[in-house]
Amino acid sequence: MLESVTCLGAAFANQVRETKRKAAGDTKDQTTDRRRDIGPTGTAVRFVLGAFLVGIIVDGQLMTSGHLSPITWALGLIGFPASVLAWHFWRVRRHRARFSDASPLSFVLSLALPLALYFVGWYVPALWFTSDATLLFVGCSLVLAALRGSAGCEFLAFSNWLLRRSDQIACAVFTPIDDLEQRRSHP
Repeated sequence: MLESVTCLGAAFANQVRETKRKAAGDTKDQTTDRRRDIGPTGTAVRFVLGAFLVGIIVDGQLMTSGHLSPITWALGLIGFPASVLAWHFWRVRRHRARFSDASPLSFVLSLALPLALYFVGWYVPALWFTSDATLLFVGCSLVLAALRGSAGCEFLAFSNWLLRRSDQIACAVFTPIDDLEQRRSHP
């Protein structure tokens, strides 16, 4: 099953890459560059993991309570993306140039922030919904990053899409996959 999903993801990535390459214009503006930054493996891994994260939340909520929790979905699909968008918009207004951060701090934050948000609900029971909302946000961001071909941390997937940017923060999980894939395709 996983192999067929991976093959589908890779085929989809190749089709999107080919379509975009044919439709590419002459403009090379950094903020609107529409090329894919990841290859078929990075696309497939992001898509499968993102769909899995969203799927376990849907399954878990339906199995435990029989319905989806609106507060979880609002925070995961609106609250967290809006917070990242506000920060990203503020950052872009201060510095218009594209940014790409691969510092050690970026790697640490790409793991620490989602883990901190996930475990808040465990230590503060009144905020139980943040765990599921974090997985929804990360899962949906991964799916969007896979569909758009965005490299780097999935936290910026929504804001990059809405702001028509390709800014990147290194991701402890996906940056190594993307680097290996890039080295294999460009020896």
